[in-house]
Amino acid sequence: MGSGAGSGGRASASSPASVSAVASHHKVDAEGHWVSSYNPLSADAPKLPTKAEVKASIPSHLFERSYVHSMLYVLRDTVLAGGWVYATSLCVDTNIPSEGLLSLQGLLWFSLWNVYAFWMGTILTGHWVLAHECGHGAFSPSQNFNDFWGYIMHTALLVPYHGWQFSHAKHHRRTNNLVDGESHVPSTGIENGLTEHGERESFYAVLHEAMGDGAFAVFQIWTHLVIGWPLYLMGMASTGRLNYDGTPAEDFLDH
Repeated sequence: MGSGAGSGGRASASSPASVSAVASHHKVDAEGHWVSSYNPLSADAPKLPTKAEVKASIPSHLFERSYVHSMLYVLRDTVLAGGWVYATSLCVDTNIPSEGLLSLQGLLWFSLWNVYAFWMGTILTGHWVLAHECGHGAFSPSQNFNDFWGYIMHTALLVPYHGWQFSHAKHHRRTNNLVDGESHVPSTGIENGLTEHGERESFYAVLHEAMGDGAFAVFQIWTHLVIGWPLYLMGMASTGRLNYDGTPAEDFLDH
């Protein structure tokens, strides 16, 4: 990939001079892996700003919440959804063509309904995001108002608003915590097939070794969206490890 090794390939362990040259310019180790120049444990490492300092640097007007502004977004997305339903009803029949689903007319009918589903899903994501902001208290200054509209929008999308609000708040308080996290909980090394000594023994670790970084990244995206997301919605993957009382969760989400 890089050209620092002379011929365009990765520098090998048999050419230490090339490795040294590449490392001095591109900050890579002897195996050709990129190495960050920032070491948080170094005595002279720059001090990172705290969350309070970052928040204080943001103009105060950006934290203002507006009933009117938020409801205009609800109105906009609802009009878009209704308009898309009406436009589709004028162009696509709800009945399967008499020629059959495998005919040219049937395939066209199927394709058009998939186009409808894609764009309707895109539009309704707007309602989901607005309800998400209701759950966070960012929709308006009133939490009662937030819960009222959040419940309506999430219920219309078959999402349990109050249960999600609880688990999502816990998710933000304990993001990426292997024990206390609620959703999107990372797997442990052992669960991913690594031994105590970092050896790749099974499952993801062996696949990663065999496929390489790029192909494995694509594979992870596919498994996350096609397999992992439905399993997560059913409470069977990437969920919390503890119940509300601190005991280990063995089946589903603790709420």
